[in-house]
Amino acid sequence: MILVNGECREHIEISDRGFQYGDGLFETIAVINGQPVFLDRHIDRLNAGCRRLYIPFPGTELLAFEAQKISEHSSNAVLKLILTRGSGGRGYRQPDVIQATRVLSLHPFPDYPGSYKEQGIVARFCDTRLGLNPALAGIKHLNRLEQILARAEWTDPAIQEGIMLDINGHVIEGTMTNLFYVKNHTLYTSVLTFSGVAGIIRGILMATSSEQGIFALEHIFTQDELLSADEVFVCNSIVGIWPVRQIENIRFPVGEITRQLQNCLAHFQNEAASGGL
Repeated sequence: MILVNGECREHIEISDRGFQYGDGLFETIAVINGQPVFLDRHIDRLNAGCRRLYIPFPGTELLAFEAQKISEHSSNAVLKLILTRGSGGRGYRQPDVIQATRVLSLHPFPDYPGSYKEQGIVARFCDTRLGLNPALAGIKHLNRLEQILARAEWTDPAIQEGIMLDINGHVIEGTMTNLFYVKNHTLYTSVLTFSGVAGIIRGILMATSSEQGIFALEHIFTQDELLSADEVFVCNSIVGIWPVRQIENIRFPVGEITRQLQNCLAHFQNEAASGGL
């Protein structure tokens, strides 16, 4: 099922700036038992992105209504919500009157092996580097060519994720995930001032780690610092938390803090899926 501006159809205007320039934002939302999980957080991030890009925000109530409508008959699925600046003439100048286009589409939930959560995944460092742009850092805009190029670097099914650095050699995130590591019982993740996406699960973990007795810190770090970690994991709204058991030829245990946060996140997801969050 696809909703375009609230109507069941499958086409947008060829002049839409999302197609023409990637002029828009998107959210990828897990649907469990017909419930879009952490929907309020996704809509809040979309709203923040709209403010950053000067795109009119359609409103929380409308987006929540349409998200619930398209998801209500699904068990497990992935809801993709796209918001563009709408149609405009040729050229970069924005139209004087912006009529945003919103597209909600439902997709099958990916059938990842359970071993990814239990035993962990294998990752590699990507050659493609993230550029630095504080105006776009953190938001989930439609321009994802860096991630597409990075993901094209490998076809080996034994590798599940690629780790991306910025042009200064600092570790930022995975191609589709945020990245955390543990060292001496402290949880670390990247500073996203100049690049990267501020993921929903990343935000939840940063906000709740202190309640779990875990000190969490954003900081700038390199490949060598990451490879000396005690534990490493990646996360996003669809996969939850995947421990990383190997990067290149360095192996990591699935550690106690990773397991603790997996259990914590599962509790939050179950509450959200039952309408409790």
